[in-house]
Amino acid sequence: MPRRLMNRLYYFTIEDEGILAEAFSQFSDDVYAIAYKVAGTDDVFVTTSETKDAMDRADVPYNLLAQEEGARIGLYHSPLSREELGEFEDPVKALALAFRAVAVACVGVNGESNLGFDLSDGAKNYTYFTAPAGHTFIWRLFHERDEAVRFLDKLTMGDRKAVEWAQSIPLASSRELKTYH
Repeated sequence: MPRRLMNRLYYFTIEDEGILAEAFSQFSDDVYAIAYKVAGTDDVFVTTSETKDAMDRADVPYNLLAQEEGARIGLYHSPLSREELGEFEDPVKALALAFRAVAVACVGVNGESNLGFDLSDGAKNYTYFTAPAGHTFIWRLFHERDEAVRFLDKLTMGDRKAVEWAQSIPLASSRELKTYH
């Protein structure tokens, strides 16, 4: 699949969610179709450019609400997630947007982490993405750049590259995300 230089992520509504499942099952095998319901909404979804293009080709009826530049969403990989998900960054970023997060960092795989992250505060700041290769990666959601800096500084014991990544997240807060209303 050719890589796009300016990947966009799209918010949309659809009259009947069943249409998505029906349409997605009929897309060609080379399309990685994905749409996530935005947390806290009844009918708003976020999807990738690839999926939107496939929906347009199949004449799937939806209402486009807004678009977000994929480059504005930060993505911090582990070595394994970079290897397995290099071509699936847009779906991971769409997942982040479904939680209205400005960035995500891979903190584990298959329910385990050698990084020692703590779920004692609950799992609301975490999500997962299963790679086509079969591993399920655990992602820490960030709604604020400063939150990412603090988390990665502590998690990686001050690893300069990890902290610099967090400091370079394009959006300071989820309040800067596009609105879909």
